Amino acid sequence: MDKITRKTSFGQWFSPINLQLFEEQVKTLKLDFYTKKLTTESFLKLLLYAQLEEVESLHALSDCLFDDQLQKGVNLDSISISQLSRRLNGMNPDLFQRLFLDLVAKIHAKTHYTKLIMPLKIIDSSTLPLNLTNHKWAEFRKTKAGVKLHLRLVFMEKGISYPEKAVLTMAKEHDRGQLEIMVDDKECMYVFDRGYLDYERFDRMTDDGYFFLSRLRKNAVIREVYDFKLAENSTVLSDQMVLIGTTQSRTENYFRLLRVLDSSHSLIKNQSSSPMSNCK
Repeated sequence: MDKITRKTSFGQWFSPINLQLFEEQVKTLKLDFYTKKLTTESFLKLLLYAQLEEVESLHALSDCLFDDQLQKGVNLDSISISQLSRRLNGMNPDLFQRLFLDLVAKIHAKTHYTKLIMPLKIIDSSTLPLNLTNHKWAEFRKTKAGVKLHLRLVFMEKGISYPEKAVLTMAKEHDRGQLEIMVDDKECMYVFDRGYLDYERFDRMTDDGYFFLSRLRKNAVIREVYDFKLAENSTVLSDQMVLIGTTQSRTENYFRLLRVLDSSHSLIKNQSSSPMSNCK
């Protein structure tokens, strides 16, 4: 591997990465066998550059190599689009997964035992469109193909945030099926959108001791159990304890229903104690 120093931009980008692990993975996965020009190190540097500079395509990335400083940083004077494409298609994703998990473990080691407040873990999904002609296995509409990235982002005190977990599924799979995989920590508050709504799973999460906050659909059926008194000049329009669902399919647990001034949607959260302990 070329010498990477912290004085360069690439050195700073690479500094959190375990270079020994990186080299071991490149060797184990045989990523640089028969490679003379576009090594895994150079390719990873280009991917980092493309991400940070928001380069939109392989064509644009190839054109970026006209820059002398970039050439020096990645140890390449030029590269064709076809070479970039072949390298991308042939790259084993296990490398990125191992590096990602190692980085997350480092963050956990520095933050887990210094938490002063309960962290927020935001779960959200993004659909990544693919060309249907080349990716028929990922079809989810008549004219479209795609995969879905479910990402869990951790927000700590002092503005610290980092991605903690990522799961790829077919785009046609519903979001709510991923809660079982994405929710596994009882020492945080999960925040997710309406796509993950599942009342039966909400009951199980509450019974198992997980905390969460989510938006509620406008047409949700609720039964009011208790109205909490609001503070003067509060941005909260209403604060209630409710049961959610119809008589045929209703939650077993009570949930807190909040309507706030700057949102057109209602928010629901489960309680950290006995449901009726606050209803006094």
